[in-house]
Amino acid sequence: MNVCFILVEPAVPENVGASARAIKTMGFKRLRLVNPCDHLNSEARMLAHASGEILEEAEVYPGLTEALSDLDLSIATTAKTRDARVDFHRNTDLPDMIRAKGNTIKNAGIVFGREESGLSNDEIRMCDLVSTIPLKQAYPSLNLSQAVMIYAYTLADFLFTEKAGEYPAIKPGELRVMIDKSKALLRKLEMDRNPALYNRVLERLALMKEDDIHLLLSVLGRLE
Repeated sequence: MNVCFILVEPAVPENVGASARAIKTMGFKRLRLVNPCDHLNSEARMLAHASGEILEEAEVYPGLTEALSDLDLSIATTAKTRDARVDFHRNTDLPDMIRAKGNTIKNAGIVFGREESGLSNDEIRMCDLVSTIPLKQAYPSLNLSQAVMIYAYTLADFLFTEKAGEYPAIKPGELRVMIDKSKALLRKLEMDRNPALYNRVLERLALMKEDDIHLLLSVLGRLE
């Protein structure tokens, strides 16, 4: 599985550089930036410290919608309990959640918000799941690059120690196919007129395991 780290409107070049360093240190290569600051300036390069290629090859997008468009699974990160009615999953829970989906996902993204305000409720709702790092105290809060490092470490320990061929060879991307087909059905049923219920159903769908994803895809196929 390919994992990218997405920073939404980072305002401090040093944070982008430090995040690039964290990503490379943990074995990842893909960094996406949404409407960023000057991420290639000298301050960012200095903090990147031998991770300049991560900055150079970072993909830049005008908005979060575009940055998420080719991902099978997206996970928003937040340090705060937002108004959005979602479940908050600990960062340490993510490996087991991803493992349970088998090869139904190929590309995943971890989304981080702005240094001062994090992700908006609307941006959180764009993602499939929401995760948080449990802290002993709310303040001082984690720096952006520190949060990136923690998630990179958590996922690297899982992704880079899994045995190749552990899962049967199936068509990748089935999680996204299932969610997109479910969205179409829910809209036909006009469930999207109740945003709270609609978003809640989508959230629960994103938590499904591999066998359940295959089962629901079969049902949706029959309905079509």
